[in-house]
Amino acid sequence: MNAAFPELPPYKALAAALRKTTEHLARELVRPSDTPPGWNELEFGVAQSVAAMQGITVLLGNRLRWRGPPAWEAFLAGQREQSVLREALLGRLLERIDSVTRDARIACVALKGSALRSLGLYAPGERPSGDIDLLVRKSDAAAVATAIASLDYVLFADVKRHTTYVPRKLETPISLGEHAANTISIEVHTLVAEALPIRNVDITERLLPERPVPGVNRYPSDAALLLHLLLHAADNMKTHCLRQLQLHDIALLLGRLGAADWDAMHEAASAGELWWAFPPLAMTERYYDCRAPRALLRDVRRSCPVILRRVSDRHELTDVSWSNLRISALPGIAWSHTPIEALRYAWRRVSPERDTLEEVRTAVELQPHLRIVPWYQVSQSKRIVRWLVSRPPRVQTISAVAAALRGSET
Repeated sequence: MNAAFPELPPYKALAAALRKTTEHLARELVRPSDTPPGWNELEFGVAQSVAAMQGITVLLGNRLRWRGPPAWEAFLAGQREQSVLREALLGRLLERIDSVTRDARIACVALKGSALRSLGLYAPGERPSGDIDLLVRKSDAAAVATAIASLDYVLFADVKRHTTYVPRKLETPISLGEHAANTISIEVHTLVAEALPIRNVDITERLLPERPVPGVNRYPSDAALLLHLLLHAADNMKTHCLRQLQLHDIALLLGRLGAADWDAMHEAASAGELWWAFPPLAMTERYYDCRAPRALLRDVRRSCPVILRRVSDRHELTDVSWSNLRISALPGIAWSHTPIEALRYAWRRVSPERDTLEEVRTAVELQPHLRIVPWYQVSQSKRIVRWLVSRPPRVQTISAVAAALRGSET
C-alpha cells in the first residue's frame, strides 16, 4: 500500500472494506437492525475510521441495536465521552464570542453546526465540529479580529474564503475522531460562496439577518440554513469530501421547514438558482426517510447539468465522501456546465490558485499526522504524474484507516 503503512492490506482490499463498511453503517444509522454485521477484524477496524470520517460515531453509539467486538464498543464509548466534553468547550467558546462581539457592537451569524445545535436537533455531543464558523460584514472584519484576539486567539491563515484563528497555544491533535484536546479554531467569513467547479455560487446575502443585533445571531430562516447546508454539501461532493453527518443535518432540517421556508426554496429553484442543490438533495433522499416537495425536486433536477444529474443518480455515499480511497485527478469535472468550464477546471487542478495551496498548508499545519504520507510535501508536477501512472491513496483516508487499525490492536 505505502511504505509509511506496511501493515495495511492491498489497495483493492482496503477500498472494498471502506465501501462495504461505509454503506452498511449508512443504512444502520437510519434504519438500525438487530443483527451485527459479519465483518472480520480488519473490517471492524476500518469501520472505526469510517465512522470517524463520516462524523457519525456518537450517532451510531446512540442508535445501534447490536454490539460489536470489544475494540469497536470501546471506540464508540470513548468517542461519546470525548464528544460530550468537546461539546461543552464549543458551547463555552460560543458564549465568549457572543460576549466580546456584543461588547464591540459587532453582529455575526453562527454558521452550520453551531446553528444546528441551537435548534436542539442533536443530543449533547452527537454532532462533532472541528471549528466555529462566523459570518460577518466585510466592514466588521477588522473589529472582529480585535474581538477574537481578546480570547487569546491569533491569526493562523487568511484566504479568500475565510480567515482562520487558533488558540495562541496549539495542542498536538489526536488523529482519529473527536477529542476534547483537539484545537477548536474560529473561521471568520465575509462571504459564503463556492466554486462549482469554477462557476461561483454566492449566497452571502441570503444568510445575513435583515436586522442583526450585536453578538451572535441566527440565520434569518430555516430555509437560509438549509441553503447553506446544501451548498456546503455540494462543494464537498465535488471534491469527494462529503460526510454522512452533512446528509443527516439536511434530513433533520427538512423536517422542520414550514410553508414560508418552502416558498422561499421553491422561488429560488423555479428561477434555476439551485441547480447545484440536486446532488445533495438526491443523496439525502436516497439514504434517509425524508421527502422534499416533489415540485422542488423536479425544479432542481431540471436545472442541474445533464452529466451531473446522471452521475448523481448512481453515486453512493462512498463515491463522494472521505471513504473514497482514490485520489481523483478531476473529481468535480461533472459539475461543469460547458466544455470550456471543464477545461478551465482541469487547468485549475493542474495549476492551483494561491488560496487553494494555502488552505492545504493550513490543513496540514493543524493536522500534522497528515505529513506521514509523502503527498503534500512533493511538487504539483510530481503529484500529477502519480495521478496518471498509479493509484495514490488519499492522505486523510489512509491516515484515518491506519490510526483506527493501530487503535483496534491495542
